[in-house]
Amino acid sequence: MAFPFFAYLSRLRLIRRWSLMRNTVPENDAEHSLQVAMIAHALAVIARDRYGKQVDPEHVLSLAVYHDATEVMTGDLPTPVKYHNDELREAYHRLEALSADRLLALLPEDLQPSFSPYMKQESGYDHTLVKAADRISAYIKCLEEQRAGNREFDYAAENIRRSIASIDLPEVKDFLTDFLPAFDKTLDELNHPTV
Repeated sequence: MAFPFFAYLSRLRLIRRWSLMRNTVPENDAEHSLQVAMIAHALAVIARDRYGKQVDPEHVLSLAVYHDATEVMTGDLPTPVKYHNDELREAYHRLEALSADRLLALLPEDLQPSFSPYMKQESGYDHTLVKAADRISAYIKCLEEQRAGNREFDYAAENIRRSIASIDLPEVKDFLTDFLPAFDKTLDELNHPTV
């Protein structure tokens, strides 16, 4: 019997993000998940190496890789719809839970317990790092669109910037200070910092 779990997940590249907004460069869930995974891993490394926190960066990385996996079943519901009110938010969380169960059922039974923590992510410090990375990734997308002259992302950028500023974790602040400014540079400026 062939198990379709990974075949389904490969379709994350078909799930378009920011669907209600005009994009200069379209983004899909697979691209987004990779960026979130790299940022989450960096946050965990900073937390461990600079602040002595007990965190496993590779576990955080794995959580981030799968953080939007259920969207292969649900699609990427636009934020204004998903968070319009408590009733919609709760309904979407139930839909995510059902999608997680459906995805897990696509694995051999003996592997399901190992993948369950990634499909059904629970609250806690590791999850907080992934959520912070998700916000940072969204903010980077907004900055890139603004840099391309797309004002469609102005409001989203400001809202996301405020939500990131409210995250009271030094590792998040360090990432913003140490790495975020480089996203505003051209390739020539990245290659030749004095240009």
